This record gives sequence, structure tokens and C-alpha cells, in this order.
Amino acid sequence: MIDRGLAVDALKQLDVLAAQRPVPTGVNRLRGLALYTTNDFTDADVALASALKQDPHDEESAQLRGLTLFRMGRPAAAIPFLESASNWTSQTRVDPNYVLALCYVDTNQYDNARRAFATQYGFAADSAPAYLLAARMLLRRDYLIVAQQFATKALELEPQLPLAHSLLGEVALAGEHLDTAIAEFEKERLRNPLDGSIYDRLGDAYSRAGDYTKAQQSLQRALLLEPTTTGPYILLGKVLLKRQDPASAVMYLERAEKMDSSNYITHSLLGQAYRSLGRAEDASRETEVSHKIQAANEPKLETLH
Repeated sequence: MIDRGLAVDALKQLDVLAAQRPVPTGVNRLRGLALYTTNDFTDADVALASALKQDPHDEESAQLRGLTLFRMGRPAAAIPFLESASNWTSQTRVDPNYVLALCYVDTNQYDNARRAFATQYGFAADSAPAYLLAARMLLRRDYLIVAQQFATKALELEPQLPLAHSLLGEVALAGEHLDTAIAEFEKERLRNPLDGSIYDRLGDAYSRAGDYTKAQQSLQRALLLEPTTTGPYILLGKVLLKRQDPASAVMYLERAEKMDSSNYITHSLLGQAYRSLGRAEDASRETEVSHKIQAANEPKLETLH
């Protein structure tokens, strides 16, 4: 019933079983799973603690309690449970090594996080790929300094490692170190000349640095290699607006809008381009669409129960 999305109905039956004395084996584990599925993490934690008290070797309950504590914002408390049951089981919903790694990151145990990420992907813990993978994950969570250190270590271990310079460029770009970002992306471009994403990132970096000529050149190269990706079209439209060429900007932005009509940035830039061309009605329409999409995507405050 839980697997079919009927966790609430399952709980009604499980609560009856939980009232028995002694509680049948496995009931608290299933109650914990059902409560976790309904996002009732506090009660799930209580149920899973009871399951582990009944059977301290219950790996499924330990793993699920670790996930529950993580979802409750208690990474330090989650770590022992995830460490004791980090293998996949029949009830695994999320890779426990990934969640364990996130818990290590949130508690500033970066080397342990690297080892957990490496285990998830099957890399040797101290290998160049392990350092680069950890750097990628740390960048996503805005740990820029550690991400830079790990990516640099990856290059020291394997100087020709693909995408290492690209990641260092991403870290530099996130920190607005534009000259460094451009230098790193250029190094990656020489190693991976057919990777369209490198030209896209280069175009972004050059645009932020105010070199719109090189930005346009890089983004047009990205389009030739990745014609089905909207990012270069949007960036190119933005660059062309900076170069006072709204007619050309419209061409690329309209293409991006046809590919993905749900991006508010595309509509906002289209509004600017149409306004520059004197197309006031089109400009107003696109600006209104942009505002509606942005408002719909804003996080809503939920009532706490």
C-alpha cells in the first residue's frame, strides 16, 4: 500500500498492529516508512527509533532513520545511522552514500564527504576523479573555497583530467573572478574542443567582463555544437542587446522561447528587445508573461503544523 501511494491508509492498519503487545516485528519500521513518505518526519523518527530498539541490526530502519534525521535538518545525528547502513537495500529510496556525503558537507567533514561521493560513483577515495566529483558537489552547495581546493588537487593528481579546468572556471565565475574564469575555460576549450558547454561558459564569462565581441563569438560556437540547448540562445540575445542590436537579439530570443516558453528571463529580454524596436505592444506582453512566470515560481510560505 505504501509503494502504491496509499501511506495514509497503510498507517490505519499499522496503528492497529502497533497497539498490540508485544508489537509485531517490522511494524514500527513500516510505520516509519509510511510516516516518512507523508513527510511526517518527527513521528517517523519516533517509530524508527522504536524499530531499532526492537532490532538494533535492522539496516533498513537505520538507513531510513538517517534519511529522516537529514530531512529534519539534523545531519550530525543522521551520520551514525547512515554510516552503519550505507548499502542499498530492498527499501532504498535515495542513495544513502549521497545523503551521507551531504551530511558530512553540512558538518564540515569535507574529506569524509569526498569518500562517500567516491563510494557512490565507484571511484577510489583518493583518486583524481573522486576529488573532482566532490568539487562539483561542493560547488553546487556554494562551498567555493573547498571546491577550488579539491579541483586543484584533482589536477595535481591527473593533469589531463577532463573538465577539471572547466570546474575551476565555474568556481571562479561563481566568485566573480572573471579573468581567472576565462583563463580556466580557455584551457578546457583546448582539451575539449567539441564540448559546447565550455563555449557557453566562456560566453557568459566574457559577457560579464564586458567583452561582448568575444562573448558573441563564443556563444555562436556553442550554438553550432549544441543547437538544442536554450542557454546559448538566451545569453546571445542578452549580449546582442548590450551591443545595441535588438533585431538580431529578437531572432535568438524567439528561438529560445519556442524551445522553452517557461523561462521568465527569455520573456524579459524579449520585452527589452521589442521595446528597443518600438514594438510597444509586444514588449508589454512579454514583460507581463515574464512577471507571471516569475511570480508563479516564487517559493510560498507554508503553514507550519
